[in-house]
Amino acid sequence: MPRTAARPSAEGGVTLLIATRKGLWWLASDPMRREWTTRGPQFLGHNVHHAVADPRDARSVLVAARTGHLGPTVFRSTGGGRRFVEAARPPAFRSGSGRVVDHTFWLAPGHATEPGVWYAGTSPQGLFRSEDGGATWSGVDGFNEHPQRKAWCGGDQDGTPDGPKLHSILVDPRDPRHLYVGMSSGGVFESVDGGADWTPLNRGVRADFMPDPDPEYGHDPHCVRLASGNPDRLYQQNHCGIYRLDRPGNVWIDIGASMPKSVGAVGFPMVVHPTDADTLWVFPMDGTDVWPRTAPAGRPAVFRSRNGGRRWQRLADGFPGTQAWWTVKRQAMTADRAAPAGVYLGTTSGEVWGSRDEGDSWWCIARHLPAIQSIEVA
Repeated sequence: MPRTAARPSAEGGVTLLIATRKGLWWLASDPMRREWTTRGPQFLGHNVHHAVADPRDARSVLVAARTGHLGPTVFRSTGGGRRFVEAARPPAFRSGSGRVVDHTFWLAPGHATEPGVWYAGTSPQGLFRSEDGGATWSGVDGFNEHPQRKAWCGGDQDGTPDGPKLHSILVDPRDPRHLYVGMSSGGVFESVDGGADWTPLNRGVRADFMPDPDPEYGHDPHCVRLASGNPDRLYQQNHCGIYRLDRPGNVWIDIGASMPKSVGAVGFPMVVHPTDADTLWVFPMDGTDVWPRTAPAGRPAVFRSRNGGRRWQRLADGFPGTQAWWTVKRQAMTADRAAPAGVYLGTTSGEVWGSRDEGDSWWCIARHLPAIQSIEVA
């Protein structure tokens, strides 16, 4: 069924897509990013995992939602988000495979030379591709039917909270056939032939929760990012730290070791600066004991590195100083392309926080939303 709603216009400012457990909201700023307008909801009551605007045409928006009565699906708009239509064939595993998509978790536009191509990652771990702007989806057989798929994904049972997921779908801007994906659990995998075959890419990453702490696969990357301006560099926020990989190397470097010991290097989201490959931000969370997944000691802070992770700076100006037990999910942090870059994060308590100065100071730009799953710049 078509879904229609007004959305705000940024008028030269920034527009954010806010996906929540109860629907989709839009936040739009004035050109100075001082005043913000909230509009919505769309898909009220739907569990929206990811909403992404297509950077290739400035009109298309895709939304991955799990509806109470229809199950997992994808909605698409070709009018900037004013009207959405459900995909005629959403991501689904091959009939008879014994696997069923619980929800579509991650959406990624394809290469700039392939304007209709999108990729989707699901729970349980599956990879799907659309060549018609998200209207119909087909499985990437090179991954979904790979003889090692079951071993890579840890079998069909997984203890990951909210279910196992394929996420962090990255397309090399120089080559549409060069792809990376992250899996929780499973690790990071690479394809150089458009998804026909895949190779684990996890050397150097610890897996402290496994009998062998240095396996070929079975890791738990929470978020993997390609560095803008340097497609030979990848970063990942992992269950066991923060890492950087500089290709053509294939061994990840532990850059979380330089984080303060009292804070640790565990978290979910990671953002890389839109033009500076050496600058990145993470939001650490408490990974001790029962892994509470909240801001350490109830004192939320973003940590920024300006030199590829060799040193980190704590940024908390404007955040509550105590008793703020935030959880920020892996897709719920992003940056715009302004100068200086704006950085934004959303909490599971329904607040959106923004910075106009690359994290030096923060203020709350929206409150009282449902639990936030993802934030993307439109």
